[in-house]
Amino acid sequence: MFSVKPLRLVRLVRFGFVGVLNTVFGYGFYFLLVYVGMLPELALLGATVLGVVFNFFTTARLVFRNRDNRLIGRFALTYVIIYLVNALVLRLLIATGADPFLSQAAILPFTTLGAFAIMRIYVFREAQP
Repeated sequence: MFSVKPLRLVRLVRFGFVGVLNTVFGYGFYFLLVYVGMLPELALLGATVLGVVFNFFTTARLVFRNRDNRLIGRFALTYVIIYLVNALVLRLLIATGADPFLSQAAILPFTTLGAFAIMRIYVFREAQP
């Protein structure tokens, strides 16, 4: 039977709350940039760059209870990978005539879960129980 250890469940709940905060911050910035006329891919890049710094501190400290600022390089690499996949899928969806706002909203759950998996395995692995 499937069992989740209490610490993992707590981390998952914290990730959910921090993820909502980070998503609102990043998507809000993306929305604002597209709204003022920036190309969606450039708006995504701007939101990603600004989001890396904001998300590093919230994710490291609140989700993984890690204060090692030296991990920001690994964290940023995670976001480079997520950005490239996100931008490719976003471009493909927009090319089919899809709305850039709805397209990015549809992609978010997948990029969020992908980012968490990479962070847990690669970035904050030392902090795992």
